[in-house]
Amino acid sequence: MRYLLRRVGFFLLTLWAALTLNFFLPHFMPGSPINTLRAQTKGRVSDAQLTEILTSFGYKPHENIVQQYFNYLGNMVTGNWGVSLGSSLGTPVSKLIGEALPWTLGLVGITTVLAFLLGSLVGTIAAWRRGGVVDSVLPSVFVVTSALPYFVVGLFLILFLTVDNTWLPSSGNYDTSIVPGFSPGFIGSVLKYAALPALTLLITSIGGWVLTMRNNMITTLAEDYIRMGRAKGLSDRKVMLNYAARNAFLPNLSGFAMSIGFVLTGAILVEKIFNYPGLGYQLYNAVQSIDYPMMQTLFMLFTVAVLGALLICDLVTVWLDPRTRAKG
Repeated sequence: MRYLLRRVGFFLLTLWAALTLNFFLPHFMPGSPINTLRAQTKGRVSDAQLTEILTSFGYKPHENIVQQYFNYLGNMVTGNWGVSLGSSLGTPVSKLIGEALPWTLGLVGITTVLAFLLGSLVGTIAAWRRGGVVDSVLPSVFVVTSALPYFVVGLFLILFLTVDNTWLPSSGNYDTSIVPGFSPGFIGSVLKYAALPALTLLITSIGGWVLTMRNNMITTLAEDYIRMGRAKGLSDRKVMLNYAARNAFLPNLSGFAMSIGFVLTGAILVEKIFNYPGLGYQLYNAVQSIDYPMMQTLFMLFTVAVLGALLICDLVTVWLDPRTRAKG
């Protein structure tokens, strides 16, 4: 219980620090919503009128900074996130996030879990059969793919699968000629449009899981309890999965928890390259248009997601490893 309370206290302290930075950092950015709106209206509306419009949507740059800070904290906690000051001027931030969230969870969430499971499996097999074909080929290949930037892989796939062969669409999230719904045609269209961004994420992220799991397994296989398991005559499969992989898996949980937390952030570059309307795409647009409410809300959600995932990871680690409970 003391361990749990300490972790929850750490969670709350870190969340407050992150929310405070989240309030001040956007205000240090060059530009302002008025400049963005002036550019959008091409100077046909006076600054006084633009200021009046933004003020009606809650933009109060001349208000006392301390008062702004406490209003911001209250709004973040109560879910009163305001309206967009950017390209979707006047639209509630909660509505924009609600529209983008399912696309990010579907694309980045599923791809992250898939990369983690496949990478851990390949890493386990490579370490168990150290020096074999799998260990000689796959880790080396994945080291190269992990070093490739998202946009390079994305543009490469667009070139070969969209421009040269026209097998897959290069942008968007579904065929707009199909009415959205739980119909086979719409689901097939969503999967087809998500194929390229998902493949980009998978190619560039699976290598880290393979190498980490392989190294953890090699270290674990040298432990005495592995020799004891073999000496007792246990099957190779049981030693590999129940003794070695289970313990080698624990260090990966923290990294996986952070990855799950970062799922909400989307993959900004990937979503931008493929014009995929997820949270990463929304964040890119918010930064471009100096949309304070949208930026602050998205950063707050990202922080809560990462911290929440780490807290859950700590609890799972305590459950899986009794030594952690003893130390706590």
